[in-house]
Amino acid sequence: MTAESVMPDRTYNVLFLCTGNSCRSIIAECLLNQLGRDRHKGYSAGSHPAGRVNPSAVRALQNRGFPSDGLRSKSWDEFEAANAPVMDVIITVCNNAAGESCPVWPGQPVSAHWGLADPALFIGNGEETAVVFDATLNHLERLIRGFLDLPNEEWSAGALNRLLNIMPA
Repeated sequence: MTAESVMPDRTYNVLFLCTGNSCRSIIAECLLNQLGRDRHKGYSAGSHPAGRVNPSAVRALQNRGFPSDGLRSKSWDEFEAANAPVMDVIITVCNNAAGESCPVWPGQPVSAHWGLADPALFIGNGEETAVVFDATLNHLERLIRGFLDLPNEEWSAGALNRLLNIMPA
């Protein structure tokens, strides 16, 4: 079997949602785009975007060798537009966004919730803050690797949510 024969015939789009779109969803977008290669395209957005990416999130990504160019805080309104990519999976990564009334997404994507603590709420010195952001990045990386290991035909909210139980923080 050649590499070409196992490549998907299309790219699967995944949208990570958070309220502020400054930390967790941004990190998840970046990770999926690096780890998913040509099979998956990550996006992120917020219901009430902060308007900037948290500098500690950028540092955590850069310290691990993940590119942070082009990352920006944006509204989920961008993904409601007629020319927006159609999502296959939508994952909320914060409890606030999970409880909000989300837009109706075209294409009936699989939806799941990965409730992670907001590292931006941590109060501490620079070194302590870096540890908290690194832990968030590590947790999201384990979840995303678990997601990428799931065959597409097994995607369901239940399967994606179960990753939280098998991928410790």
